[in-house]
Amino acid sequence: MSSKLSQLDYRRHVIRYAQIVLGCLITALGFNLFLLPAHLLTGGLSGVAIIIYYLTGLPVGAQNLVYNIPILYLAYRVFGRHYALDTIVGTAVLSVFLDATSFVIGWAICPDLFLNAVFGAVLSGIGFGIVFRVNANTGGLDVVGAVVKKFYAVDVGTVIFILNVIIVAASAFLFTIEEALFTLIAIYVIAEFTNRVAAGFNREKSIVIISPKSEAICQDIMENVHRGVTYIDGRGGFTQEPKGILFVVVNLTQVGRVKIIALHHDPQAFMIVSDTSEVSGKGFTLDCETYEDAKRKWEEQKKQLEEAHRS
Repeated sequence: MSSKLSQLDYRRHVIRYAQIVLGCLITALGFNLFLLPAHLLTGGLSGVAIIIYYLTGLPVGAQNLVYNIPILYLAYRVFGRHYALDTIVGTAVLSVFLDATSFVIGWAICPDLFLNAVFGAVLSGIGFGIVFRVNANTGGLDVVGAVVKKFYAVDVGTVIFILNVIIVAASAFLFTIEEALFTLIAIYVIAEFTNRVAAGFNREKSIVIISPKSEAICQDIMENVHRGVTYIDGRGGFTQEPKGILFVVVNLTQVGRVKIIALHHDPQAFMIVSDTSEVSGKGFTLDCETYEDAKRKWEEQKKQLEEAHRS
């Protein structure tokens, strides 16, 4: 049993580090195929390395690795060996790929500055997202932001934003305003795609419904939308009266049907619709029986329990 578990753990680690390598490769291609030929920057320490590259020609990857050495030590001292190991792997692999794929910079496959900013940022964001999705990182300002948050209770996003603003300001001073503005676009798109990939693209909608007609709404949703519904016992803050609260997760095309059902039974129903990602379980990542089959099975089980109780 233990050998099977160790094999499973080994396979999981191999897949995880393979994802880190893939993410770093995609990020490096985003940099070298689009951003660097267009004379654009990114945020973080890689942005600093790119500025030095434009001014001196020093390789971006080698610079990125050197600049991250004190940050790697900081990660080890503050967060421990495991976090530092992931940071070392992500930083080293990204740095190697940045220099190994630098030959594509000369291809200059797209002459348009805007398209370079968008497509370079999309590729880089996808790559970073894959890395972050397996709870790893590529060093840089993410580690600095995490350290600052731990000791000074300052939000990580705020720290990284301030440091990136300094980088963009340097870009505007050293190069052109146009390049600085497109760099801002690139930084935003990278952050957006990083978050989307890290959180998962299988986004669904979670709906909370509060209504005195909750039983009728629940039955209607299960019969006609074919989604499971969960009851949550609630109580009104003002009246202190019990409230029937329903919670249901649906895909985007089913939101309208749930709204119609709720408002049909109760025009004053209180509803909250929220974005939800990484939904797993029956009806989403696992096969689910139909409502009719589930109802029939439940009635049979209920009947058996009643017969056993009578006997």
